[in-house]
Amino acid sequence: MARVVELSYYPVKGCAGTSVPEALLTRAGLAHDRSFMVVSEEGVYRTQRRDPLLAVVRPLITPDGGHLTLTAPGTEPLHLRVDTSGNRQKVDLFGSAYQGIDQGDEAADWLSDRLGVRSRLVRTPPEHHRVTDGLTPGTSGYADSCALHVLSRSTLDLLDSKLTDRGAGPLPVDRFRPNLVVEGWDDPHTEDRAHRLRIGTAELGYAKLAIRCAVTLVDQRAGTRAGPEPLRTLAGYRRATEGGVAFGTKYAVLRPGRVAVGDEVEVTVWGESEL
Repeated sequence: MARVVELSYYPVKGCAGTSVPEALLTRAGLAHDRSFMVVSEEGVYRTQRRDPLLAVVRPLITPDGGHLTLTAPGTEPLHLRVDTSGNRQKVDLFGSAYQGIDQGDEAADWLSDRLGVRSRLVRTPPEHHRVTDGLTPGTSGYADSCALHVLSRSTLDLLDSKLTDRGAGPLPVDRFRPNLVVEGWDDPHTEDRAHRLRIGTAELGYAKLAIRCAVTLVDQRAGTRAGPEPLRTLAGYRRATEGGVAFGTKYAVLRPGRVAVGDEVEVTVWGESEL
């Protein structure tokens, strides 16, 4: 029987995640997931692709979303009252225009000092409405694309065995920044074919394969690039037809609900892999 064994959300896009035993799953993903984003002074998104030090910034948000704390090694924490009613400003995410609510100069200065480049922090406004692509359309906050990223333990185990064969050694799951890790699917990449899932009181619809980028090269604890893996090894067996390498799956939320570690993952509709 397949079950959820890890559950994580990422309040600030590109920053460290928070592992929880249970969470509310909204239309836009796990509550508070990627609801904040670090941007340049011009409003252009920052991610670990160019700013790997984002990985060592750890956000903690209160359950009601009203207060955000940012911590990082060697510095005092920053405590913020979240602004959800301030002036909207244009922000750029992969060339698409959205709105963000700036969280003030104190947050901007703290992040700029940590990252070594002038930055600001924005939050999705309450009226944020984004239509994501894929086989099942949905919505999300400032995630790269769809609401939820699912990865199975057997998929990671296969990669780790291939890495070990090359003398590279296994990688922690946080390199891939999944929201849900599933254990109990014996065949690697079963998530490619699981086109509708029921977990807890929620239901998910398959959107697309997760195409991996340079973020997977970043050591999430050190905030530094750590070499060519896993992309070098994945290129040998997981090349996607549209380009890049695929590892894990993106889902849209068909029915919100609560999900928890230990919940059964029931596949109600199977489909063909796109790879």
